[in-house]
Amino acid sequence: MTTRPRVLLVDDEAAIRDNLGPFLERSGFEVSLAADGELALEAVATLSPDLVVLDVMMPRLDGREVLRRLRAADHWTPVVLLTQVGESYERAAALEEGADDYLNKPFDPQELVARIRAILRRTAAGVSSLAGTQRLVSGDLSVDRMSRRTWLAGVEVTLTPKAFALLEYLMTHPDEVLSRDRLLASVWGFDFPVTSRAVDHRVAELRRVLDDDSSAPRWLETAQGLGYRFVGRVERA
Repeated sequence: MTTRPRVLLVDDEAAIRDNLGPFLERSGFEVSLAADGELALEAVATLSPDLVVLDVMMPRLDGREVLRRLRAADHWTPVVLLTQVGESYERAAALEEGADDYLNKPFDPQELVARIRAILRRTAAGVSSLAGTQRLVSGDLSVDRMSRRTWLAGVEVTLTPKAFALLEYLMTHPDEVLSRDRLLASVWGFDFPVTSRAVDHRVAELRRVLDDDSSAPRWLETAQGLGYRFVGRVERA
């Protein structure tokens, strides 16, 4: 019996299935393939994968609809969405609809493997999927994703929209070092004309508003030369 994590790769492009599937196998995963959204739902039901890599643009049933149906059925298998470069609305929608992460096509397969492993580590550590959770809690910090409101020790605090989006992304990826480039791509979007300093400014805003000491962080840790990491334990509420 295999103990390798089971990954379901769903993409209508045969070239991606033929190349990425074997790559994931060589990276230590047991891989199953599906060519469209309807087959993906059938495969999730029969194979019970540990994680699904799901293309957005597919015939019969697109990836976002597959994701919506899974979450509507209270099915929380982690999902990594594969989206198109430049479609920033796809990125925002992916998170709001319950994706655990996403990558823009074309992507580095090693980057996909790193994302998969990070998600599976969180799952193995007993951290339930935070995707699609309306309220995130870490100590006395509470974030309501639907109303876009934040509380600290029961008192509501005001964040700029971009700082809120950054905090939301960090909290849904706890204990994971996130580079400035990745945060720019995920929160701002590559099509957004900003530099990596924008990330630093918003992190400074978060630390100021949340009274988080960078030398002894409760939440926002700087990974020198790498990026930032949310170090607090995050729970669904």
